[in-house]
Amino acid sequence: MGGGARYPYPKFVWSPAGGWWTRPSNWRSNTAIAFGGILAITYGVWTVSAEKEYRPIPPNRPIPSMRWAKQYQNPESK
Repeated sequence: MGGGARYPYPKFVWSPAGGWWTRPSNWRSNTAIAFGGILAITYGVWTVSAEKEYRPIPPNRPIPSMRWAKQYQNPESK
């Protein structure tokens, strides 16, 4: 596959991404940890957003956020 052979590169250059041709042995666990962190942050933002959502003017048709917004969970709150 393309790209050619690996060429000599300077060993004194530091890179936050790992430098040239990096293949860490624990890439699977790093990926799982990053994915778990993204999911945790997404869940937190989603929860806070659903708690704070309020629509002073009700929508004229069903919208997806009506399924999880507290305003539309209780029919007496309308």
